[in-house]
Amino acid sequence: MSRDDFRASFDRVADWIDAYLRETRRYPVLSRAQPGDLVRALPDHAPAEGESFEAIFADFERLIVPGITHWNHPRFFAYFAISAAPITVLAEALAAALDVNAMLWRTSPAATELEDVTLAWLRRMLGLPDGFHGIIYDTASIGGFTALAAARESLDLDIRTRGMAGRDDLPPLRVYLTEHTHSHVEKGAIALGVGRENVVKIPVDERFAMRPESLAQALDDDLARGLRPMCVAATVGTTSTTSTDPIAAIRAVTRERGVWLHVDAAYGGPAAILPEFRWLLDPAHEADSIVVNPHKWLFVPVDLSVLYVRDPELLRRTFSLASDVLVTFESDVHNYMDYGLQLGRRFRALKLWFALRGYGVHGMQAKLRGHIALAQELAGWVDAEPDWEVVAPHPLSVVCFRHAPAGIADGEPLDAHNQAILDAVNATGEAFLSSTRLRGGLVLRVAIGNERTTREDVALAWQLLRDAAASAG
Repeated sequence: MSRDDFRASFDRVADWIDAYLRETRRYPVLSRAQPGDLVRALPDHAPAEGESFEAIFADFERLIVPGITHWNHPRFFAYFAISAAPITVLAEALAAALDVNAMLWRTSPAATELEDVTLAWLRRMLGLPDGFHGIIYDTASIGGFTALAAARESLDLDIRTRGMAGRDDLPPLRVYLTEHTHSHVEKGAIALGVGRENVVKIPVDERFAMRPESLAQALDDDLARGLRPMCVAATVGTTSTTSTDPIAAIRAVTRERGVWLHVDAAYGGPAAILPEFRWLLDPAHEADSIVVNPHKWLFVPVDLSVLYVRDPELLRRTFSLASDVLVTFESDVHNYMDYGLQLGRRFRALKLWFALRGYGVHGMQAKLRGHIALAQELAGWVDAEPDWEVVAPHPLSVVCFRHAPAGIADGEPLDAHNQAILDAVNATGEAFLSSTRLRGGLVLRVAIGNERTTREDVALAWQLLRDAAASAG
């Protein structure tokens, strides 16, 4: 590609992105593609000769875009709504152009040191103590896995050298969570050789939060049986309902028994940048590790997750392993390849730096307050409407609810009724919602988090729900 062709192509992409971000509402939120559509539309083999940008971009618009579910749409209310702020899209382009591997300080000093600086900024925004050190990973799944690995290493069982297989001296290791803990924690336990049999699900209370007294009993029972507690995983903002476990009480239990406490604050953690929601993370100040996802609710594109650890040297001891070609002699620097499973590392800190500078703390706080206010207003609309009910606390920007008219029996009939409502709303293309199960029943779920979502967007989704409920009978 010549310089002139590159510039013209880049301008074409920039125009498309600008139009897309301004006019995202014209797309159906949920893709209407059917399984195999793209596979059938594309040839079986890569082209023998290079093709023009015009041809490639035309196929992007013709074939790829129709198969996209638009997570960056203001009426994407499923799962956890996310959004890439325009300024962070620019940062991603610059990071792609630089194309650095931030594995060592030497391989790009600015990438390493910007990670240090931006994560210190974020730590202070969240009100976390200076004793926490942050590392960027791609997702909370990897951050959680990394924390579990450090928890295992903290037991001083020589697993790094001797492994776990065939050891008569190694007691079964145990991980404790609840049925509402994100599945990546259990996956991490599986990957680390703990096994699902040793993942203990602690009962929850009426607010879907872990019961500390049940945790204490489970730990004591396991210790009495000769089992070895490895980690307790508590959550700030669970996936289904955004409930928050009682971190302070859980920490008291784990501290007394010398057990690692990991706090998954991937979704709920960012809300702690608001002084009125600092209570979410204040009790986690004595945790051993905390995960927060800026790509969930701080307007940074996927993927960017942050793990804060109290003892970075323990984390380094867990993972540090380098061939001769990677050995360097700089002192007082972070070689971030030593703090996790991955050697190659993208320059993710750049987009977080752009976001924090572009919004400023006050700008981000205003966006989060707006989302929380919209969720509370939606919950009020649901509460005020006959036959609709809010089914879980909603302190942040997610509301769980269902349509429960008197004429439909609880259980499978009511589940099917709400599923029909959900399917009808999603089929319109105007909004995309998801569901979850609480106390055995299917409930609808609206998550608000896109930076461009307005009150009108939420009101439209609510009207679609009411219309679908009326049609479902």
